[in-house]
Amino acid sequence: MAEAIQKKLKVEVEKYAQMQKEVSKSMSARQKLETQLTENNIVKEELDLLDSSNTVYKLIGPVLVKQDLDEAKATVAKRLEYINGEIQRYETLLKDMEKKSEQHREVLSSLQQEFQKAQGLAVGKV
Repeated sequence: MAEAIQKKLKVEVEKYAQMQKEVSKSMSARQKLETQLTENNIVKEELDLLDSSNTVYKLIGPVLVKQDLDEAKATVAKRLEYINGEIQRYETLLKDMEKKSEQHREVLSSLQQEFQKAQGLAVGKV
């Protein structure tokens, strides 16, 4: 009986470890998005300081190409909207993963208790 519980425990520990790796990857991706959000907010602030007499250039590969100020502002606004949407998506994903992780912890805890009881019974029989 203890061996069966031990196998279940091992499987659950592996699942939990995999879940933690996924959480880590998601947190890393979210941090990158936060960095991009900050950078794009700075760009937006800089573009807001300009007027129509200023020239804006866009880097395309190794070449700087002249770009319309309104077009540049629209591009940055769309990018900010997209990044904020992705951050929200990762927030939801991380909350989901946290709930699943908590459930795994509870299952692991109960399996450990069962395993300890089974070992205690096995020792008592010997």
